[in-house]
Amino acid sequence: MNVLLIGGGGREHALAWAIAKSPRLARLFVAPGNPGTAMLGTNVAVDVANHAAIIALCRKEAIDLVVVGPEAPLVAGLADDLQGAGFPVFGPSKAAAQLEGSKDFTKQICAAAKAPTAHYATFTDQAAALAHLSEKGAPIVVKYDGLMAGKGVTVAATQAEAETAIRALYANEAGAKVVLEEMLVGEEASFFCFVDGETIVPLGSAQDHKRVFDGDEGPNTGGMGAYSPAPVVSETVEKTAIEAIVAPTMREMVRRGMPFRGILFAGLMIGPEGPKLIEYNCRFGDPECQVLMLRLETDLLDILEATAKGRLREIDVRLKLLCAVGVVMAAKGYPGDYPKGSVIGGLEAAGAMPGAIVFHAGTSARDGRVTANGGRVLTICATGDDLPQARRRAYDAVAKIDWPEGFCRSDIGAKGLARLGKS
Repeated sequence: MNVLLIGGGGREHALAWAIAKSPRLARLFVAPGNPGTAMLGTNVAVDVANHAAIIALCRKEAIDLVVVGPEAPLVAGLADDLQGAGFPVFGPSKAAAQLEGSKDFTKQICAAAKAPTAHYATFTDQAAALAHLSEKGAPIVVKYDGLMAGKGVTVAATQAEAETAIRALYANEAGAKVVLEEMLVGEEASFFCFVDGETIVPLGSAQDHKRVFDGDEGPNTGGMGAYSPAPVVSETVEKTAIEAIVAPTMREMVRRGMPFRGILFAGLMIGPEGPKLIEYNCRFGDPECQVLMLRLETDLLDILEATAKGRLREIDVRLKLLCAVGVVMAAKGYPGDYPKGSVIGGLEAAGAMPGAIVFHAGTSARDGRVTANGGRVLTICATGDDLPQARRRAYDAVAKIDWPEGFCRSDIGAKGLARLGKS
C-alpha cells in the first residue's frame, strides 16, 4: 500500500515508525513531516490546509490510504474532501470531529448519551460568563470552545485566576464561545479506542503530564511526557469507560448521522464515583501516541485500513506486555516565547540506549545538523519490563542528549510509581 500521513510532530514520527514496520507498506509519504519521518519515508512540502493540493498529491502518488495525524485538518473537513475524491481516510468527518472541535458540542452529546461528565455552562458574552463565575466561585475550569493547541484550558484554583482566563479569551476573540465547568476530582488518564461507527476496539491507556514543570506546576502545555499503561485505568475502569461513556457517545453520533471513524481519545478523570469524561479528542494524543506505538503488537497499517473501510471487527488489536515512558524535551521558554535554531547533539547516542527511541517533533535539518524549530522538540522514549525499568531507561537516554537550550520534566511516570508502591 502507498500511504500518505498528514502532520509533522512527534505523534506523526511515531505513527510513521509503526506504519513503516508493516510488510504491506510499499511507499510512505509524510506531509509536511520532520527530520525523523524523513528517515522512514518521503517528506512532502505541501500545505495541508490546501485540500485540493493534498488530493492532487494522492492522485500523483497513487495513495491507497490517508492517515490524518493532527486535529486541525480533521476539524476543517479534510477527511470529507479526500473521501469525496475517492481516497480512504483514517480520521473522522468534519461533523464527527466536532467532538474535539467544540467543547459545547461534546457536552451536548454527553447529555443526550447520558455519559458522565462535569456540569457546565456555555457563554458567548464576557459579562454573562463573569456573572456565572461570581455565582459558582472557584475552583472552576475555563475552556475555550474551539481548538487552541492544548492551551485553551485553565484549571482555576481561585476566582481571580478564572476571571483572568475569561478576560484573556474575550480579549483575544470578541464573542468567543467559552465553557465554564465544575472541576472534577481524581486522577487524570488518557484512554484510546479505535472506532468505525459503532464497533469499538480499545487500544489502551496512558497518562500525560500537561503542566510544564515538575510536580504539575506551571502553565498547561501540549504535553511534557507520558507513560503507558496507566495503572489508574484498571480493567474495571476500562470496562466502565467503554460501557458508560464511549459506547453511548458513539451510538448518539450514529443516531445523529455523523458516525465517528478513527481513533477516539477520551480524557478521563477517575475519582470515587468512577471515570468521568473530561474531553474527547479525535486523534492520537501527543505524547501518548509515542508510548502506545512502542507497545503495539498488531500491524498498525492493518488497523488503520480496517478502521477507514468499516472492517474493524475483523482486527484483533494486541499490545506487548511492556511499559513505555516518553519524556518530552522542549525549548527553554516554552510554552511562552522560545528561541529557535539551537543545535541538538547526542541523538544517535540516545537512540542507541537499551529499549530507547527518539521521536522528532519541532526539529529541522540544517547543514547536516538537527536544530530546534519549535516548542516541544523531541520525545525520548524507552520500553521496559515494568514502569521503573522503562522510566530509568528513558531518563538514561535523555542524559545522552546534548542540548543546553532544552529542558524536560524529571518526574514523568512518578504518579504511576506511587500508585504501584514503587520508587
